[in-house]
This record gives sequence, C-alpha cells and structure tokens, in this order.
Amino acid sequence: MGIIDDRLAVIQPVSKFWYGNKVAALDMLRLDLLHPVVSGNKWFKLRLNMKYAVESGFKAIVTSGGGWSNHLAATAFAAKHFGIRAIGIVRGEACKADGMELIFVSQEDYKNRHEPQWASTLVEHFDEVFIIPEGGANEWGRKGAGLIGRFINDSYTHIVLAVGTGTMLIGLRNQLDIQQQVLGFVPMKQGAYLKENISEHLLNGKNANWELFDEWHFGGFGKWNKELLAFMNDFYTENKMPLDIVYTSKMMYGLREMLYGSHFSSHERILCIHSGGLQGNVSVKDELVW
Repeated sequence: MGIIDDRLAVIQPVSKFWYGNKVAALDMLRLDLLHPVVSGNKWFKLRLNMKYAVESGFKAIVTSGGGWSNHLAATAFAAKHFGIRAIGIVRGEACKADGMELIFVSQEDYKNRHEPQWASTLVEHFDEVFIIPEGGANEWGRKGAGLIGRFINDSYTHIVLAVGTGTMLIGLRNQLDIQQQVLGFVPMKQGAYLKENISEHLLNGKNANWELFDEWHFGGFGKWNKELLAFMNDFYTENKMPLDIVYTSKMMYGLREMLYGSHFSSHERILCIHSGGLQGNVSVKDELVW
C-alpha cells in the first residue's frame, strides 16, 4: 500500500548558530522530502485509512477541508493512485481537484463538520462511502501518525511538532517512550482548546509529558506578517530548509523564542518534525528566497 518510499525522509541537523548552542542538539525530521503532494505527515494519516477502505470494499473516500487544504490535495492524489473514487466537501469555492469530485459548502455550514451526521447527510446519495474526518482525525489516522515514531530514537528528550487537529500528536504520544516530552505548537488563536480532545484519545499511561503552545499564531490560522516571512527566509538561509507559512514556520518561531527564553536545559536533545505543507507557500512564493 505504498505511494512513497519512507527512506526518503532524513534527519537534518539545525545550525548551532541558529539556536545558539542552547541545547545539546536540535535536529529536523524532514518528512517534507517524502513526496511533493502527499508530503509530510499527510501520508501517514492517510495510509491506514486508504488500506482499510480498499480492503473493506468501499467504493469511495469522502473527506473535507478548506479550498486550499493540503489534506484534500493529498487525499485526492492517494485515492487516484489506489483507484478509489474521491469526494471532497470543500469550505468555500477554490480547490484543486486532481480528479476529486467536489461538494462546496458555505463557511457557516462548514462549522457543523464535527456533528456526527454532517458529512453523511451531504453524501447520502453516494453508495458505500468511507468518511475520513478533516485532517485524517480518526482511529486509522492516529495509528498511521504513530508510524512516524519509527524515525525517532530514544536519544531525543523532546519531540516538537505543529498541531492542526492533534492527530499526529496523539499518534506519536501513544507510540513514543513516555519519558520523551512532546511539544505541540498550535497555529491558531486559543488553540489550547484541543487539549481535551487529545487527552480523550491517549492510551492508558500515555496522558503525560505533552504540552500545547498557542502563543505564536501571528493573528490566527493561515495568518502571517512580514516578521514571519523574514524569519522563514533567515531560517532557510541558515539551514537550507524551507518552512511552510501555516504550520512549521510558526512552530520554529515559537521554539526559538523558548530556546532563548531558557525553557530548555543545555543537555537536552530536540527533534522537530517537518510535517510538509509547502504547497501552502504559493501565496507568498514571490517573497521567499528559495
């Protein structure tokens, strides 16, 4: 059930000049290198969902997202690869389909997406559909995200990741050694509301040593300013690693604030996860140095 070769992911050291030797090591797991469309953590959240849908004989995959959703793009590509019909419920109007059939809903209607029957009602005229929640936030998505743990060894004291739905954080917290701290950076205002949902899906004995930070949202989800763009360009110049405007840029900005704010001890070792999403930079591509 593979689209990509997991071996394409590498762990790349971040320049010591960038983090000022505040910790013993700071590395980046480059999941963004896995694939240009099904990049980063998207494939891990989709792979077991796709496997289940195909093996169970479903005729179509249904999922939802915004007009520029990386999740929708990744699902469309993966469904096309596996020869299963793809249906996307889209907030707004703009969307790249890649063969996905689209159902457009209003911003107001989309707010009801967490209601149990919301998606089912919209696609009730289709036969034998398997519904994947936004961001792959279901049992299969969480288990798939846990597979990212195979890249992470026990030498790291802290694992740093961006949080959208919390699916990757749940999967990794359930998979990793409980002694390893998992730090999630949420790129939206008051993102700490995700704590309750995350806690509900953690296994017994795993609801510890994790934390969310939502201070560095830059105005809200998908928002940015010149300071964040300058930060992204400086980070690339120093490390030759592109960040995305929505998730990983805010994660690394917040992490550096914490590093220079003496949040960590000098002996600690940090692994950051690059969760992909570089397609999101299309709106600012003319202002980036790569």
